Amino acid sequence: MQRLYDFFRSHQPWVDGFWAVLLVLMSLTTAISAPASAGVDRVVVVPLTLAFGVAMALRRRMPERMMALAAGTGALQLVFGVPVFPADFALLLTIYAVAVAGSVRASRLTLVVALLAAPLVQLRWPEERSSLLGNVVIVVFQTVPLLFVWLLGDARRTRSAYFAQLEERAARLERERESQAKIAVAAERARIARELHDVVAHNVSVMVVQADGAAYVMDTAPDQAKKALETISVTGRQALAEMRRLLGVLRTGEQPESGEYVPQPDVAQIEDLVEQCRGAGLTVSFKVEGSPRPLPSGVELTAYRIVQEALTNVRKHAGPEAGAGVRLVYFDDGLGLLVEDDGRGAPLELCVAGGADGQGQGLIGMRERVGMVGGTLDAGPLPGGGFRISALLPLRPAL
Repeated sequence: MQRLYDFFRSHQPWVDGFWAVLLVLMSLTTAISAPASAGVDRVVVVPLTLAFGVAMALRRRMPERMMALAAGTGALQLVFGVPVFPADFALLLTIYAVAVAGSVRASRLTLVVALLAAPLVQLRWPEERSSLLGNVVIVVFQTVPLLFVWLLGDARRTRSAYFAQLEERAARLERERESQAKIAVAAERARIARELHDVVAHNVSVMVVQADGAAYVMDTAPDQAKKALETISVTGRQALAEMRRLLGVLRTGEQPESGEYVPQPDVAQIEDLVEQCRGAGLTVSFKVEGSPRPLPSGVELTAYRIVQEALTNVRKHAGPEAGAGVRLVYFDDGLGLLVEDDGRGAPLELCVAGGADGQGQGLIGMRERVGMVGGTLDAGPLPGGGFRISALLPLRPAL
């Protein structure tokens, strides 16, 4: 059925032409076979029929012009006294075409034509044996089809406009969502740049200081060891300068802020973060599996920020009675994080994907952070309610 509909829709000009030709042939046949007593002027019927046929064939391409042609042809039909014949059906379909695709003004004028057509026909050819009430009933019954097709076309116009508005709105929201995502990524990268600058600057500075100290105090060591330490010192300074240059590019010209270079949190402070959330009234369980050990500074900072973002979203959006669980798992080659809520209040997936109000971009920021250290992040709903965020942070970045 759908294929048949698509076929007729894609061949509308040919379909309209076919019906126009069929209507013209039926009208001419009726006029020719009509008895002389019927008062049909065949000379007048031919041009009127052809005019109605043109209106029928081109009603979709030029609805307003064809409506004017059909209305004018109908007026000439009244003037020359040509009785109602099959070609008048073109007026019905032209009214529908204008109601669907014409302007608002043309549609209203078409409604006036639809309401006046039947009364004018009844005045031109009144039923002599019918009473006034009978003539009124006939006018009403003749007006109903014309009014019905106009209402049907107007309803289709309204429906099409509604769907077009929905499509435009969906496209606009998609553009806004992409723009917000890009802004969130840029902001998060700038934030990561500031934090990683602190981490890298601290570690490399320590390496430089230790190498310089070794070079100055190890006078009794072989010259080769001293030269190696000097090489380490030079390499460390070069790496520090390069990292500052690259992070400056990520910052996109952002000016340094007061108090920007401060020590960043690590995995050991996650327990303090959990205690802080408990003090704020949030029920949080905390569990550590495996053997805790020092981790790369970038991994520790990323782990802390992920837990911080997830617990903040639970506290803000999951409701006053919500509960959450945090678990750290130390593997041989990485650190695993698992944060779950119990599904009370607003779903956590709304919070991390954009917030209940659609303003946040928490999940985007988490993915950016995890990607910076070469890890993976999974987020999804739990069976029966709630939401889970799990991340795996490798100790060494992928080559």
